[in-house]
Amino acid sequence: MNKYTNAHLTDNKVVLDWIEEMAALTQPDSITWIDGTEEQAEELRREACSTGELIKLNEELLPNCYYHRTAVNDVARVEDRTYICTPTQEEAGNVNNWMDPDEMYEKLYKLYRGSMKGRKMYIIPYSMGVVGSEFAKIGIEITDSIYVVLNMLIMTRAGKEVAEVIDESFVRCLHAVADRDLENRYIVHFPQDNTIMSVNSGYGGNVILGKKCFALRIASYLGRKEGWLAEHMLILGIEYPNGETRYIAGAFPSACGKTNLAMLIPPEVYRKQGYKAWTVGDDIAWLRVGKDGRLWAVNPEFGFFGVAPGTNEQSNPNALATTRKDCIFTNVALKTDDMTVWWEGLTKEPPDNLLEWKGSPWNISMYDKKDKSTAAANPNSRFTAKAENCPCISPEFNNPAGVPISAIIFGGRRARTAPLVYQARDWQHGVFVGAIMASETTAAAAGAVGVVRRDPMAMRPFTGYNMGDYFRHWLDMGKVITNKPAIFNVNWFRTDDEGRFIWPGFGENMRVVLWVLSRAAGEVDADEAAIGYLPKPSDINIEGLDDVTIDTVRELLSVDKEAWKEDCASIREFFNFIGDRVPKELYDELDKLEANLDK
Repeated sequence: MNKYTNAHLTDNKVVLDWIEEMAALTQPDSITWIDGTEEQAEELRREACSTGELIKLNEELLPNCYYHRTAVNDVARVEDRTYICTPTQEEAGNVNNWMDPDEMYEKLYKLYRGSMKGRKMYIIPYSMGVVGSEFAKIGIEITDSIYVVLNMLIMTRAGKEVAEVIDESFVRCLHAVADRDLENRYIVHFPQDNTIMSVNSGYGGNVILGKKCFALRIASYLGRKEGWLAEHMLILGIEYPNGETRYIAGAFPSACGKTNLAMLIPPEVYRKQGYKAWTVGDDIAWLRVGKDGRLWAVNPEFGFFGVAPGTNEQSNPNALATTRKDCIFTNVALKTDDMTVWWEGLTKEPPDNLLEWKGSPWNISMYDKKDKSTAAANPNSRFTAKAENCPCISPEFNNPAGVPISAIIFGGRRARTAPLVYQARDWQHGVFVGAIMASETTAAAAGAVGVVRRDPMAMRPFTGYNMGDYFRHWLDMGKVITNKPAIFNVNWFRTDDEGRFIWPGFGENMRVVLWVLSRAAGEVDADEAAIGYLPKPSDINIEGLDDVTIDTVRELLSVDKEAWKEDCASIREFFNFIGDRVPKELYDELDKLEANLDK
């Protein structure tokens, strides 16, 4: 079969044989290698605009920006259709959906057979991490979607440079839009085979396969096998007035301010002193032990796939600035008079002349705050933006060695239980602190308000193997990291009796981050409590905060022992759900916490 529209970018027989096999299965009309050139990308954009797959936005106001709508039944990651297919169910664990690999392959091959007839196949060689670096891992995504190609060109380092260094260890990624049939939509990972397969979806989170599928689910499996960590973490650098920069990695479940922290703007009191904040990554961190015994981290991605609603000049000006050129907007509202975009929260009042995300005319009278389906932009609408366009992107973003991590922060959304910040006593206790991470539901649309959802290390949907084994891997890493980062838990979402947030959040969170970094460096003392180490209230800088007093800080740092005792019962229940692979050390930590609370 010779359906190639351009030359192979590699002579690797293993690669070419796999591509021939997938082409014979899916039967495309033609095959194109993605070379990473702007000329080829521009040609694809023009073609996508000619078919309606993309809409070109205002070149003066949003240069090189495009708009895309997904199918109405295809707007988010589908956790119930996401599988980890290992030889035994025990290897995948109780948190993941599992099916026997042979059974799943048979099911998928039927769905892929002939799925690209009348369509074009694109071959995307891509690298997660700086090409050729110790951290880098190579993948090839086969897809029949130009939208996927253009997103992968933003989100990964893709093209000829990658193809030239590819070897037999590459991760095989096959995606076909097919019929977008919800009942036959699958996002499947075969960790032992280095293979990812996605079918019947066109939504980014299910089809940009370098992102969560490779960089977390497959990479977490590889990390365990090879002795490193692939984590759902931001990487933030704080530059001090003397020029020193210290780095944190932070894991937060959705709706807990992760991107805002990754791109925070220092409060005025710190800006005047010369402090700066640098974004290395907003979503994923790969961490390895360096020759100096410290943990070093890279962001394996090349762009940001961010949630649009709520992003504005107040909440995250850096993220907004990043979207102003070279961006793909998905399922936001389209402003037809000037061909720009809008979403809830971008401005206080919506503009006129809007088409809602499905393509129909929309005005504010159609919006019901209690029903998110009436919004102009889909609540999960997205922007895909180049990291290099972010005003606060770190000078170390492309450093192949990564950055040294001084502290790891775990966070959740808890109204009463967790204090503003506390420190784990040691690495083992820190793993326990990450393992018990939780958030409370906030909106009635998601069910009952205040229900606690356990999300260990913010990795519940993204661990490519048994969660108990994942905890064991974290504990084992502690034995080889000779210069360990300190581990902390934060909670920006403590509320008063009226349900109002006590801590101002956003950029002011830097005040807590600075205490974390000082504590990690041994520069400040702390008070021992039942749950770990708490800051001395006077060590949290509140200068310039009109509504926060030292008494407010004391309230934020208080520990409600009865609430924690209730939480312990919930933790034990969750560990039992994960199964018998939960390490004994974590049960020991739970026993110790319960004993401390009883003192």
